Amino acid sequence: MNQMLQYTNTIIDLLIVGVLIIGIRQFRAPEQARRGNLTAALALGCAFLLVLFRNGIIDIFTVVISLLAGSVLGYAVARRVNMIQIPAMVAFQNGAGGIAAFIVSLLELTRGGVHMPFINQISGLLGLCIGSLTFSGSMVASAKLANKMRQTPQILNKHSFLVLVNGLALVIVGLAALFAPPNVRVPLFILQILLGLAFGVLFSIRIGGADMPVLISLLNATTGLAAALCGMVISNQLLIAAGATVAASGSILTYVMCNAMNRNLGSIMIPAARAPAAGKEQAGEIQGAFTPFQPLDHPEQEEKREKDEVDELTRAAQVLEKARNVIIVPGYGMAIARAQFKVVELADLLEERGVETMFAIHPVAGRMPGHMNVMLAEADVDYDKLLEMDAANEKFPETDAVLIFGACDVVNPAAIQTEGTPISGMPILMVQEAGNVIICNYDANPGYSGEENPLYEDKKAITLFGDALETAGKLIDVLALTDR
Repeated sequence: MNQMLQYTNTIIDLLIVGVLIIGIRQFRAPEQARRGNLTAALALGCAFLLVLFRNGIIDIFTVVISLLAGSVLGYAVARRVNMIQIPAMVAFQNGAGGIAAFIVSLLELTRGGVHMPFINQISGLLGLCIGSLTFSGSMVASAKLANKMRQTPQILNKHSFLVLVNGLALVIVGLAALFAPPNVRVPLFILQILLGLAFGVLFSIRIGGADMPVLISLLNATTGLAAALCGMVISNQLLIAAGATVAASGSILTYVMCNAMNRNLGSIMIPAARAPAAGKEQAGEIQGAFTPFQPLDHPEQEEKREKDEVDELTRAAQVLEKARNVIIVPGYGMAIARAQFKVVELADLLEERGVETMFAIHPVAGRMPGHMNVMLAEADVDYDKLLEMDAANEKFPETDAVLIFGACDVVNPAAIQTEGTPISGMPILMVQEAGNVIICNYDANPGYSGEENPLYEDKKAITLFGDALETAGKLIDVLALTDR
């Protein structure tokens, strides 16, 4: 009878994990992603109810209060967060998974003590370590993405040495806690958590800019690993399988992101120290903390600048009027300006005039995997109008005009023309091969990599500097006044 019950439980667990995998699989295609999210949520909801059913409820009041508090808080956050804040929220959620993992591990280790099976104790100590570093690393990532911290990599003096010492300390304290007498184990557990928190901070602060999507996906993988370790601590095979599934999917996504940048994970995790790019500090350092245009000293200079802006806007409108096809390249600047609706309105206007309009999406555009897809989905862009990088690069030589909104590093020819830069070797959208390139960026300052973009000096480039939302609106106004 017990054996039959065990088989039944295993089959149910596998079914739930299977539904979770089906949900994750649907994330591969934009048109299926929403359904995939609901499918994965259904699997996790079933898993939660199954845990309650199998273990019983000791204190119904505590369970109900916890559910209500978590639901209300989650709903409030979801209602307040807009699309530009999604990357920071994703990082924060990763951190929530990490802190849950190390708290469960700590409770089980202190409750079970030396009487726990040896493998459970090892899993608990690893849960403390990985859960705590995931939490602190995710909080750093969230702060960077929310512009609460400098988004550029911050490399301390002897940074790699500090990380190495911290890692060795984690191993030593973990081994000591494993064999220590019961009366000194709890302080060692606390020390293990503190070291894990420090490791996460040291690890994450030196990753930034274009590497943020890789950091997000890697932290997603460590969250899944921490959950799987929790499952081993409490001997819950469903949690082990679900956590391992998330860890595997996060690892695969990390690999894909690294391939998209033509870099290995080691070079991202341990970046070389670099001097800041010339003029970067004066330029505002990060998109999202832009330095406004400085007023000119003389009225005639201001008048000349305004005339140049009108001339460039007129040139851009003339190019778009004559174009047969246009590819729009969105970037983080578009997200910062919240210009996706205006950009799509411009694309619709071009479509009405018989211009074939597509969107080219670079895999690491934005601050998390799929960030631009999320922004454009919010603006109801048809999925068949989204081009992946390889497909877009095949079309650029036959494209009359490319419209760039807030993208810099992902269209920077220096990545393939110059060696020794932070983006050298990274595949880019080859917009320079199009007939005309209209750049709607805030200014000509370098992107997050700090590398100057020679595209601004290209003879075929038309630069419309300023807020992306305003620029898209100006283009719409000018085109609306002309007959095709």
